[in-house]
Amino acid sequence: MPATRPSLQHTLQSFGDISRFLRESVADEDSRQLRDSLSGLSNHIDEAVRTRRTSTDTAAITRRVVALSHCAREHQLFLTGLGSAWHALYEFGAYQRALRELRNAITAWQQALEQRNTRESACFDQFELLAWRTLGEALLLVDMYEHQSEPVSELPSEPPPPRSALQRAAAWLRRWRS
Repeated sequence: MPATRPSLQHTLQSFGDISRFLRESVADEDSRQLRDSLSGLSNHIDEAVRTRRTSTDTAAITRRVVALSHCAREHQLFLTGLGSAWHALYEFGAYQRALRELRNAITAWQQALEQRNTRESACFDQFELLAWRTLGEALLLVDMYEHQSEPVSELPSEPPPPRSALQRAAAWLRRWRS
């Protein structure tokens, strides 16, 4: 176990980095609310992981996991209330699937803790893997939504590329002479 300590510190800092990223640049109200909800989920994940890695008190770890489970449930309920622009994205469905898998992993971890099952460590590892995947899917979802909702007027107005070889050559000559 001691040999993996440096990477554990990196993991703890990285979950916090995701929360900080989610609090930055906000595009619209839906995006802001989703970022806030994701930030809360990320913070609960961070606290559960930190408690599991630094404490041997099973009751304290279980309390964190129960709070995380509640937060993940609330977050999933929040998703159902988002507008159709969110639901139309492919990434939305992928994120919901990842979140369901994460919730199942949280439940398995919680049960292993409560039953003092020897598979608790494996359940924790699976949870942590799915937490990373879920947060990655969430970041992709937010990014795709915000790029989709950017106003067209912000895009650079360049003429479409010439179609024929002659037009392409003429355009190249104009750029070369400039």
